[in-house]
Order: sequence, then C-alpha cells, then structure tokens
Amino acid sequence: MPSTTSPATVPQTGTARPRPWAAVLALAAATFSVVTTEMLPVGLLTPLGDGLRVSAGTAGLAVTLPGLIAAASAPLLPLVARRADRRTVLCALLLLLTTANLLSALAPHVAVLLCARALVGVCIGGVWAIAAGLGARLMPPHQGGRATALIFSGIAVASVLGVPAGTFLGSLAGWRWAFASLAGVTLAVTAALLLLPPLPPEAPVLLGTFARLLRTPGVGRSLLAVALLVTGHFTAYTYVRPVLDRVPGLGAGSVSALLLGYGLAGVAGTFAGGALAARDPRRALLVIAAGLGTVVLLLIPAAGSLVVSAALLVAWGLVYGGVSVSAQSLLSAAAPRAREAGSALFAGVFNTAIALGAFTGGRTANGLGPAVVLGVGGALALLAVPAVPSGNATSGYRR
Repeated sequence: MPSTTSPATVPQTGTARPRPWAAVLALAAATFSVVTTEMLPVGLLTPLGDGLRVSAGTAGLAVTLPGLIAAASAPLLPLVARRADRRTVLCALLLLLTTANLLSALAPHVAVLLCARALVGVCIGGVWAIAAGLGARLMPPHQGGRATALIFSGIAVASVLGVPAGTFLGSLAGWRWAFASLAGVTLAVTAALLLLPPLPPEAPVLLGTFARLLRTPGVGRSLLAVALLVTGHFTAYTYVRPVLDRVPGLGAGSVSALLLGYGLAGVAGTFAGGALAARDPRRALLVIAAGLGTVVLLLIPAAGSLVVSAALLVAWGLVYGGVSVSAQSLLSAAAPRAREAGSALFAGVFNTAIALGAFTGGRTANGLGPAVVLGVGGALALLAVPAVPSGNATSGYRR
C-alpha cells in the first residue's frame, strides 16, 4: 500500500525528527543551487567563449542544453527512482551537480563543458520533480503553502544573489573559478540536505500515472495555463533589455538597477503568491496571469516614461514571483495523491515553456521589434486566464 502518512508525521525510523523549517530551508538552498548553476553562464558568456575559443552562439548552448534536458528528465527521474528514499535521491543529485560544476571548471574543450551542462540538466529536472512537492509533506497542512513558497524562493534569490555573485567572481578571478566556487556551494548544500527526515515515496510513479494525471481536467488545464503563462513571460522577459533601451534617459547602470529591483520584487512576490495560494491557489494563478499580461502590455505605451516603465518592471517581478508556487499549489490540490508525478509534469512543462518563450521572443524581436515582443508575451499570459481550471475541476486525482 502507498504511504498515506500526514505531513506532520513523516516516519522517522528510530531517529529524532529534525526541525521541519531547517529541512525546508535546505530544500530552498537546493533550488537556489540548481538555478544558479543553470543561469551562471549567462553572466559569463563572453569570457567563457573566449576561454574555450568558440563563438558566443556556441557558448550559449551551455544555457540552452540544460533546459532542454531538464524538461525531459523531470518526468523520467521519478520513474527511474520510483522506490528510492527522496532524501537519498536529492543528495545524489546535488553530488552530481557538484561534479558537473567541477567538470565545467576544468573543461579543456567546449565538448567537455557541454557534457557537464547536460548533467546539470538532469539535476535541474530531478530536483524540481522531487523538491517542489515536499513542502506539503514536511509541514502540517496550514503551513504547507508557506513552506512551498520558501522552497521556490530559491529561484528568485538565485537571480538576485547567486548569478550576480558568480558573475562578479568570474570577472575577478576568471570563469573557471566561478564554477569551482559554485561546486563548493553545492557540496555544502548536499550536507544540508541531511537535515531532511527519511522520505519514502508516497506512491510509486509509473508511466500510467502520468497518463491518468493528464486525463484529469484540473491537472491538464493547470499545465496548459502554466505553459501559456511561462511562455508569455519568457517571450517578453528574454528580450527585456532592448525594450528598456527604448526608454529615454535610461543608461546601462540604470538598467542594471532596474533588473535588480525586478529580482527583489520577485522574492517578495514568491512569498505573497504563496500566502494567496495557501488560501486559494486557483484565484492566485488567475490574479497572476491577468496581472502579468496586463503589466507587460502596459510597458508598450509606457516606453516614453522612465518612472512608469520602472514601476511596471517592478510590478512585473512582483507578479511573476508567485507563478511557480501558485501553479505547484494548484497542481497539488488537483492531484493530492500524486504530488510527485504532478511536480514532474510541472517541471517538464515549465522548462519546455522557457525554451519556447525564448525562441518565440527571438523570432519576434528579429522580425517585428521589441514592442511586438511585449504584445505577444502579454497576449500569451492573458490567454492563461481562461485556461485556469474552474473550482470544481480541481476536486482531486484518484488513482
């Protein structure tokens, strides 16, 4: 029989129960580590390409490849590790991430770097598939939403702190030392994950589990809403720099400050979205989709005003910060007995949408310009509003 243990009584097998918030913080550190590792080459693209004697486009594969592999590995890893303790799996993934960062630091050729980055993709997909739904297992129900928000806050903190710090270190000591230092961070996070209690799988994940989940109206429509919302966001945000360049009086330093403000707002938005999602995840995702689409579209006429553009960019960060935690909460509500399988599908759809959004934004920007990029991104986000399932469609998955 699959375990139906409540979140407050995870079996401890003869050991004292660790402090649950320390375990949640360790999971947040894990998400911080994988996102920082995923995005670090963005800030090191030029020195990385120069050091390996490849073009910027070839070096950019270090960003594209992990995302594509993460999209495929997220649903596959729960199938492979169906009966393994989730604490053990997460520790193994963080050790693999440490190895990948060390291999990146020592890479003598771009082919070696891309092999290391492929391993990073496996880690991204695996960590998100497992960690995203653990907040509800580690904490009692009334604190599950806050725990999930804290786990997902690693995304925003990586954008605000992790990637800029790695980029700064790379400018001082070289890109290899940036990856080597990140390997030290991921090794420390591996040790921190020992704070997790034993976490046997709630139910083995089989191929049929995914098929049944996708036939569940609440799950299918939630994933469609996520796909539209995330594709719309990355269609616009990937090319936000040329959009900001149109604003009069905005220099390079001001752009960096605005993007920092966006990132800080994203941290706040993660917790605000988590608080709203704890009460009503469907309403939270509706508000986020409508708000994000509206903010992005308003940036088109706001191009002539620095103050209005800055305010809208911060609002964009605040709204988008709640996407992951709200969508995860909605999927957990729709499939309470298959949280891990739902998280795996969510991670796969999310990473696919990132790649699709970046591709759509690039094609649109090249052909029609940055204003149209905002229009397409905002329209896709607004299309997510009717895709969000109705209240009676999230009554729960049954095996």
